[in-house]
Amino acid sequence: MLGINEKIFKFLIGTNNKGKYKEIKDLLPKYIKTHSTSEYKLKSPREDGQTFVENSIIKSKYFSKKTKLTCLADDSGLEIDILDKNPGIYSARWGGKEGDFNKAINRVYRELSKKDKNWKQKKIRARFICALSICYLDKKIASVSGKVEGYISVKPIGKNGFGYDPIFIPKNRRKTFGEMSSFQKYKMDHRFFAFKKIKKFL
Repeated sequence: MLGINEKIFKFLIGTNNKGKYKEIKDLLPKYIKTHSTSEYKLKSPREDGQTFVENSIIKSKYFSKKTKLTCLADDSGLEIDILDKNPGIYSARWGGKEGDFNKAINRVYRELSKKDKNWKQKKIRARFICALSICYLDKKIASVSGKVEGYISVKPIGKNGFGYDPIFIPKNRRKTFGEMSSFQKYKMDHRFFAFKKIKKFL
C-alpha cells in the first residue's frame, strides 16, 4: 500500500470545482497522472469541519475511500477582517446551492455595506486561505495550508480565474486575481504557497 514516504505517480484530485481542479493539476509535477471526481461520478461529502484543514481532510479521506486512490483535496476560501473573517469556510456556500459566485460576490458587497456604508473609501483587508490534504492508501494524512493577504476591490474586475478572484487584490499589487493570467496568479496565490509546503509529501 502506498504510504506517506513513497513517491506518488497517480492522484485523485478531490474537488468538483473545475477551476480548482485545473489549478491543482497545473501545479502538480508533470509526472503525476491525475484523475477527477467526475470520472467516478462522485458528489462532495458533507463538509462539517470547523477549519479549512479539517474540511480538506474530510474530502481527501472520503474520495480516497471511494476510489481506492491516493487523494489530494483542497479546502479554501476568503476571509474578510471587517466581516469577522467571513465568509471563511462558508465561502462556497455564500453562492447558494448552485455555487453561484456572482451571487456570493454580491453578498460580500451587501454585508460590507451593512457593516460600514463608507467601506469603499477604505482598504478592506482580506486574505485567501488554502488547506491541502493528502490521504494515502495506508490512510495516513499529510496536511498543509497557505495564504495570501490583500484587499477587497470596490467592484468585480476581470474575467479570469474563478470564485472570488475578481474582487481580491493581493497586497502590493494593483490588479485583482480576475485580471491576471493563470501564469501570474499561480506565482502568488494561496494555493501556490500551500503547494510549496506539500511538495515534500509528493
